[in-house]
Amino acid sequence: MRLRNKPGAENKLIEFGQYVVSNPEEWKSKWHERFGKKQPLHVEIGMGKGRFLIEMAKQNPEINYIGIELQTSVIVSALEKQIEEDLPNVQLLQVNAQNLQSYFDKGEVDRIYLTFSDPWPKNRHEKRRLTYKDFLFSYETVLDEQGELHFKTDNQKLFEYSLISFSEKGMILKELYLDLHNSDVEDNIMTEYEEKFSKKGNRIYKTVAYFPNKK
Repeated sequence: MRLRNKPGAENKLIEFGQYVVSNPEEWKSKWHERFGKKQPLHVEIGMGKGRFLIEMAKQNPEINYIGIELQTSVIVSALEKQIEEDLPNVQLLQVNAQNLQSYFDKGEVDRIYLTFSDPWPKNRHEKRRLTYKDFLFSYETVLDEQGELHFKTDNQKLFEYSLISFSEKGMILKELYLDLHNSDVEDNIMTEYEEKFSKKGNRIYKTVAYFPNKK
């Protein structure tokens, strides 16, 4: 589906440089200086319009959050939410997640969120899936020793693929939900897509995993 361009989006990203980091490579290993406070660092890759990220940051002021999104027409929606809230613990990056190690040092990130990532269903696009082995290598590198990967989707095939990918990488599943909204989880914050798909009756899948050699 083609994304609609939002008039003035690129200029807005530049105008609000206090929220959108134009030079993330320069903050590698010192993100606490960018935030002005040393706190655990959580990163959402493919944050979309930013609902999940902003709500998490509002509920957890003791954690610093970075949202990564490549599409200009999408990240500007997250920026608009941040402009309204003006949360000191939120920063946004318009970058490609394939270059994650360029922006974060080894062990600098405490948690990574993958929420309703593009499933890229065609086999020839496998390398674009955010749970492909190359991405997992990057996550393992930037996560600290206690770091976790939180993955949530409504796409059963992507979820099954991801579980296999995690297993092949030797990851350990800490939590597993095959029907999240009918589980005993009480503090679930929904993304825009999650709300949309769940209203259609789609089952929501979630897992929390970690790399055992990091523990």
